Amino acid sequence: MGRCSPLRSPSRQKAKHHRGFTLVEVLVALAVLAIALAAVLRAMGQAIDLSTDLRQRTVALWAAEERATERQLKNDWPALDTTDGTMEFGDREWRWKERVVATPLQELRRVEIEIRAPDSPDVLGRLTVFLRQP
Repeated sequence: MGRCSPLRSPSRQKAKHHRGFTLVEVLVALAVLAIALAAVLRAMGQAIDLSTDLRQRTVALWAAEERATERQLKNDWPALDTTDGTMEFGDREWRWKERVVATPLQELRRVEIEIRAPDSPDVLGRLTVFLRQP
């Protein structure tokens, strides 16, 4: 009797395992990856916005220090008043507001300086200095 090729039995076909991912598994993995990347990009955008705001506030504080130094170098006794103006600092224009207030000591005056961007009502830098009567 000749040997015939054996037919594959259904039990043998079931025993064969396929390796790999199904289309649904791949789509779920891609969706999870897309959500994670969106979250990372959003966090990076917020960090950039925060960094820009921090830089602007730092330069505004330096501008306030510049204004205070100008006031000290005048070596005059400021009147109790509120004044405002503009100044160039750090390749930008800034609006400043200066308020001179009396203190309990007659030979001292408190000068409060606020710095704003020209197009914004928000105070970006605030500095208080005390001047002694010359």
